[in-house]
Amino acid sequence: MSTASLATAPIENHAQLVEWLEDGAKPDSKDWRIGTEHEKFGFHTADLSPLAYEGEAGVRAMLEGLRDRFVWTPVMEGETIIGLKDPNTGASVSLEPGGQFELSGAPLATLHQTCSEVHTHLAQVRDVAEPIGIGFLGMGFSPLWTLADTPIMPKGRYNIMRAYMPEKGSRGLDMMFRTATVQVNLDFASEADMVKIMRVGIALQPIVTALFANSPFTEGKPNGHLSLRAAIWTDVDPDRTGQLPFVFEDGFGYERYADYALDVPMYFVTRNGHYHRATHVTFRQYLDGALRDELPGVEPTLGDWEDHLTTLFPEVRLKQFIEMRGADGGPWRRLCALPAFWTGIVYDKACLDAAYDLVKDWSVDDLAALREDVSTKGFSAHVAGRGVLEIADAAVDIAREGLARRRNLDGTGEDETRYLFALEDSVATGKTPACDLLDLYNGPWKGDITRLFRDHAY
Repeated sequence: MSTASLATAPIENHAQLVEWLEDGAKPDSKDWRIGTEHEKFGFHTADLSPLAYEGEAGVRAMLEGLRDRFVWTPVMEGETIIGLKDPNTGASVSLEPGGQFELSGAPLATLHQTCSEVHTHLAQVRDVAEPIGIGFLGMGFSPLWTLADTPIMPKGRYNIMRAYMPEKGSRGLDMMFRTATVQVNLDFASEADMVKIMRVGIALQPIVTALFANSPFTEGKPNGHLSLRAAIWTDVDPDRTGQLPFVFEDGFGYERYADYALDVPMYFVTRNGHYHRATHVTFRQYLDGALRDELPGVEPTLGDWEDHLTTLFPEVRLKQFIEMRGADGGPWRRLCALPAFWTGIVYDKACLDAAYDLVKDWSVDDLAALREDVSTKGFSAHVAGRGVLEIADAAVDIAREGLARRRNLDGTGEDETRYLFALEDSVATGKTPACDLLDLYNGPWKGDITRLFRDHAY
């Protein structure tokens, strides 16, 4: 079904929602792809202030510069440019609430292609940014700016989210405006495959949080966390975030995930480019006619269902693919390492089974405690009597085995295992990226946070 027909296809029964998820399955592994997304913080190199939308050196200027110099077409909301699309690959550049610049990569067959895509994107961004005095930094949390300092981007859905977030948790606005992540989107072969990937993915997200922990600063000072971004996500909105304990229950499958999504409050219904706030009803209530008086003539469509699923933020998210969402944003090597880690585990049956064996005895309570602990303790945290560093070492080894078996070679004859080097370095030293930054801050930088922008910008 095309995007246009999906947007208008009426929902006539509950089974359609389950079938929509099921339609994502790709039984043939030759069809499996890797989609990598990453966010980064833009700043003015002269004074390290964040980027406003308008101005000669702002977010709009970045989007227009990329549009004019490279093969990007604009994505508009009314008269406002809010993103870009590559008409050839399907990749996009999107605008996050606080101006975080996001690349949503194309679905690609190999990690070599993924890493090349990231490299090309960052080169294009630098080409536009440097002449107008803009730099970009990969972190899990903006290290210098207050929430009040952070500009607000002109997107309709973010206006609704900004008003609603404080009703549900104390850190929702921080999540929107001051966090950044790298994530990977992967395919599944069947319902049974989806179930195992979801279980392994949720269980290993805290391990990934430790491997990628990169948000130890707030407003110029150490904040007591290695991944503040991970801690923030524990107090955003309990309706739509978390580890989804029901995924580990007998009988979990497409229908159970659809039931979960049906009972989460909506953010909006969009028609003709306008966002209508709908936070007072769940999607199930919307199907039952709860908005008919407010929105006469508007009936639920599969496009609304697709939109709604993008407003759920669990640690692992199911759509017509699976999103792994546990990592802080970071430097270039880490942007390639995250998809490498998950591809090696998920796209090899023996490795997925080995990863499942690694986590299968952890209880829901174990996972909840680990999620809380790992943001401050990193590799020093424990779960079910084992240290996170030991588990991370084992998980990276499993990923390496899976990548080696894929036998995807680049032009120099190297396989995809090289994208795990950054993680292997962390495991070998027992230090997260945040630990390395804190060592610099307390050592050579002598407490000067501005060195972070000078030494670690893309």
